[in-house]
Order: sequence, then C-alpha cells, then structure tokens
Amino acid sequence: MSKAFTKDTDGNDPENDSFEDLLDEPLPLPPGLKNLMTPVGLKSLQDELFHLLHRERPKIVEIVSWAAGNGDRSENGDYLYNKKKLREIDRRVRYLMKRTEDAEVVDPRQQQGIEQVFFGATVTYLREDSTELTIKLVGVDEADMDKGKVNWVSPVGRALMKARVGDVVDVRLEGRVESIEVIDICYIID
Repeated sequence: MSKAFTKDTDGNDPENDSFEDLLDEPLPLPPGLKNLMTPVGLKSLQDELFHLLHRERPKIVEIVSWAAGNGDRSENGDYLYNKKKLREIDRRVRYLMKRTEDAEVVDPRQQQGIEQVFFGATVTYLREDSTELTIKLVGVDEADMDKGKVNWVSPVGRALMKARVGDVVDVRLEGRVESIEVIDICYIID
C-alpha cells in the first residue's frame, strides 16, 4: 500500500501535538496575581532550562539525526522514541521559558514588615488536631510539600497572608474549614 494512504505515526500529528502542548501550559494564576518566585526558585528553573537546551536537547537531536539515516522511520524504534523525547523536551523548554519570563523575584531577606506573613516567609502553625507544621511560602513552580514548601496562592498560603504570631486564621479545604494558629514567622534563605 502506498504511504500516501496510511497515517503517519512518527508523532507528527498537529492535532495531537497542540493538545499535548496545552497539557504543559503553565497553570494560570488567579486574576491579578503575579508569578512570584524566590531567587532560589528562579535559579532552579533557569538551571533546568539551561541543562535542557545545552545538554539534553543536543544529545537527543544527534540521536534522532543518526536514527533518521537508518532507513524506514515508521519501524525505527530509536527514531520514534527519541523523536517523542525531543517533543517532550521542547514542551518543557517552552513551559520554563514562559515561567521565567514573567517571574517576579521576591527575595525573602528583603521583605518589609517581617512581623507579618508575606511571600517567602517560613511559618510555623498549630492545626486543630494539635500538630505543628512549618512551611515556607514560595512560588507556584517551587511548591514541594515534602520539603515544606507551599504555594503562596494555595488555600493555606492565602489564609496565612498578613497574619501575625498569635493570629488564628481559617483555611478552607475541600468543603470544610480548619482554624490554624500562627506560632512563628521568620524569613530565612534555603
């Protein structure tokens, strides 16, 4: 059968690519909010972008070029796999470029009003079940609960904004409200 009547399966489907591109679009921030980031968070994204552009992508491009020269691409595993990997890298590069371009860096060391909770603060609070948690309010792309880094626009982050030591604030979580008490506020660097 002529290739003219078969579907090209090497991943060059523009409809599929545009759908996949939407999956990796940066999550929109609530209206009126800026893409705040700590200096450490911005550097981390920039380092990842540099690594992808100057190390990973050139290696994969070289493999795709080599594999393309090996004949029929429709049955060439090296070509198909690495072509897909190249699209994933390009998608991540676009994401990182968008996020770093519109980032507004806020250095926690330079925060004013350090007796209140603002972006970059490390906050210790007491939950209703008497457990004590310490978190740091960071940018959307920096959040990592395993490391105690919470997105500043999350329900907990929003509830803690402008709170002071001793304040009790309400956090709205999945149809319920939990009261938390601020025990300590400090601004430290990672």
